[in-house]
Amino acid sequence: MTRTSSLRIRDVLWALAVTFVALALIQAFVGRMYLIPSSSMEPTLHGCPGCTNDRIAVQKVSYYFNDPRPGEVVVFSGPDSWNTSFEVKRSRNVLLRGIQNLGAAVGLVPNGDNILVKRVIATGGQTVSCQEGDPAVMVDGKPTNQDFVLNPPEIPVDERVGSQACGGAYFGPVTVPEGHLWVMGDNRTNSLDSRAHLGDKLQGTVPVENVRGKVSAVMMPFSRAQTIDVQPV
Repeated sequence: MTRTSSLRIRDVLWALAVTFVALALIQAFVGRMYLIPSSSMEPTLHGCPGCTNDRIAVQKVSYYFNDPRPGEVVVFSGPDSWNTSFEVKRSRNVLLRGIQNLGAAVGLVPNGDNILVKRVIATGGQTVSCQEGDPAVMVDGKPTNQDFVLNPPEIPVDERVGSQACGGAYFGPVTVPEGHLWVMGDNRTNSLDSRAHLGDKLQGTVPVENVRGKVSAVMMPFSRAQTIDVQPV
């Protein structure tokens, strides 16, 4: 190998190293992309097994100064009690597994952590519920906005235990502890969200410290590229 070729290879490796360091810093302090793995946030965010799922841009800067607010779509790490059946499979081939891990690092394939995306419905001190006769999910006794909820529902609701207005079974009332969030998927009848974890010590709420960032846009596929606006709740 000539000295010129050696220098070129070293320059390429140096450029790659700088690029990955820059990406690591951006992801640590500014934001990153994530892959939507399921349909729980339809119609806002698209995902399904074997289809072209949305890649979303998630930024952290907003939450350096303020906590998440109702109506915002957030990415968060599931509390311990939410992780009982979570698993991301990786190839046994060392090279392929390395490529998969690099893809996960920049949001092109699912991350190894139990990272979830839902909409904030209620924050610390608010009371959330949905009982028989309620016109919608209620926060502090007032019906919440249903404009962003998937309608008609993906799964029929058993009227013996719940309603379409609730998006499933009746629940609550639950008063959200300070420093926590009550989160739900826009696809109410097919979302394992706060309602599915009412029996845990946090009553299904998520600590604010678990939030990784605010969803700001769908980046890919280009046919679905759009900003994600905060919806009034």
